[in-house]
Amino acid sequence: MGQAHTAEWLAVGIRQDLNSLKKWQSMSYVGLGRKSNPTDYNPLDKSSILVLNQEFYYRFHKHWQSSFALSYRRQDAYAERYPYDHEDPPFEQEFRAYSRFSYVLENARLKFVPTFRQEFRKFYTPTFTKEAESFQFRSRVRLQLTLNLDAAKVHRLIVSSEQLFSASKLSAPNRWTGLAYQESRFVGYYSLAPTSLPFIFDIGYMANRLGTTSPNYVHYLALDVIWKNPFGHRSRQRTHVGNLE
Repeated sequence: MGQAHTAEWLAVGIRQDLNSLKKWQSMSYVGLGRKSNPTDYNPLDKSSILVLNQEFYYRFHKHWQSSFALSYRRQDAYAERYPYDHEDPPFEQEFRAYSRFSYVLENARLKFVPTFRQEFRKFYTPTFTKEAESFQFRSRVRLQLTLNLDAAKVHRLIVSSEQLFSASKLSAPNRWTGLAYQESRFVGYYSLAPTSLPFIFDIGYMANRLGTTSPNYVHYLALDVIWKNPFGHRSRQRTHVGNLE
């Protein structure tokens, strides 16, 4: 969500098994984010982002999972100086396509998942004209560890570390930037999946490290609510494809 001190993220999604063997899954969600000014710590101070996302997962091997997704994002743009009002234009639009490849290693208590994610991001103004940054290729490398706190996997702890690298095509001036490290994301989630309800509730915290030589940190509070299999293929066995975003 860019520069801030604190931010909050709320996402509501539907996860649907597309066959009885659970090799194919669909994850659809809408997410909203707000953030503070650079001079305060109120995460509800101003609107920041709207996300619409559709992703399909395919478990093609006991230890391997892939996915592909399409996403639309509307992100507010604010001036970097007081009083931090909207810029002109006041927001940016983004269309994103990405894919993931994950290696899954798990037992009854632990699940370890390294993931590589490759994104293509295309940016537009509110009137769908070109932005100064025309498009971007971004690579993300994540290590995620899940600890099951009970045998039924109702209560879980999830921690992850993710590093992001990108290269952009600029329209003014007309040139490419070099592939470079941009940011890191350190995340901790508590996940609850009551056996009596078809929902998963994830509440967590993320520290977003922006930049390299003089990095800034943005502190996020997040809540994800996932509705499991509203269209059938229900099972008492819990499966989890990872936190939203």
